[in-house]
Amino acid sequence: MKKKELFIIIYTITILLSVMYATQPIQPLLAKEFDISIVEASSFTAVIMLFLAIAPIIYGYILEHVSAKKVLLIASFVLFITNIILSFSNTYEMFLFTRTTEAVVIPAILTASMTILASDKENIKFNMSIYVASTVFGGLVGRVMSGFIATEFGWRAVFISLSFALLVGILFIKKLDFQGESNITKPKIKDIVTILQDKRFVVIYSLMFIVFFVFAGLLNILPFKMKAEFPDVSETQIGLLYLGYGVGIVVSLNIHKIINYFQKELKTILFGILIFMITTLFFLFSNPYVVFMMVFVFCFGMFTIHTVATRLANSLKESQKALTSGMYLSFYYIGGAVGSIIPPFIYSEYGWNNTIYLFVFLLLISFFLVFSNKNLFKAYN
Repeated sequence: MKKKELFIIIYTITILLSVMYATQPIQPLLAKEFDISIVEASSFTAVIMLFLAIAPIIYGYILEHVSAKKVLLIASFVLFITNIILSFSNTYEMFLFTRTTEAVVIPAILTASMTILASDKENIKFNMSIYVASTVFGGLVGRVMSGFIATEFGWRAVFISLSFALLVGILFIKKLDFQGESNITKPKIKDIVTILQDKRFVVIYSLMFIVFFVFAGLLNILPFKMKAEFPDVSETQIGLLYLGYGVGIVVSLNIHKIINYFQKELKTILFGILIFMITTLFFLFSNPYVVFMMVFVFCFGMFTIHTVATRLANSLKESQKALTSGMYLSFYYIGGAVGSIIPPFIYSEYGWNNTIYLFVFLLLISFFLVFSNKNLFKAYN
């Protein structure tokens, strides 16, 4: 793959993930603007997670014979228009409907981007690492820049700037030479049932549901907690809390060194869960400096689990790798969608501490789930 094409895909993924997560640090601002609850404001992120969860199931029937370049062009243009509409939205219903439209096309862009990166068979491992690092970088840029732009120029400017970035992306995509089709699997119920009959997949999928439930849940309500605790905190400062998300880039590009240290994949996952769980408890402290530092360690634990679990899920079955990978992403993003709705509700009804205790309880369950089934995996024995 040419450096030019690799840059275009990295840019496309980065802007896409920025679109996905731009609302997160400004959710308290949007809640005030539209006079809505925490749960309703959290739906701006949850709706995209939901479509990312169901995309591997339905997109194989919609995009089977459509070129990846055409998917990128059309979907990016839709996002360009929707972000302009978001900047002019005056009601919650209009904003949510527009975000739902974005949720429909975002999985298509991710799939087409992965198809182009995977087409380079000689560098597929490197390209997949680049894919993961780009998604993490995009999530980081989207959150941090969203907070800064909202503070300096208002929340509407966030979506205008994203539209401009998408327009540049469309011009880049037009220069792509890739002519292949989007590589999407059409899953059959029988195949899904067969995979779920393998207890190893149930353990991995359940683990990732819980992990992303906690991760999405905590990062979704963190801006509301900071606003409640420190009313004068700016959106820029809230956005900077997400700098720790950048740890995911380091982890994804160096995961082989972390695994070599623990010698086995499953031991690495158990270590990641422990770090993730202990760090979650530290969010009981209200000190903003403690919270800022804990986000780094929190993200280290999460991305360690996620990166190793992805490798593990893809190595358990020689055939049907596309389906097992698609199901992994479905469970992962369903956890994120549910985690973007239920924790904000619990936080608003029962407070921050009880929400943290729920997260820790769920992570304890995930630890014992993996530990009690460790003998099923060659990656442990």
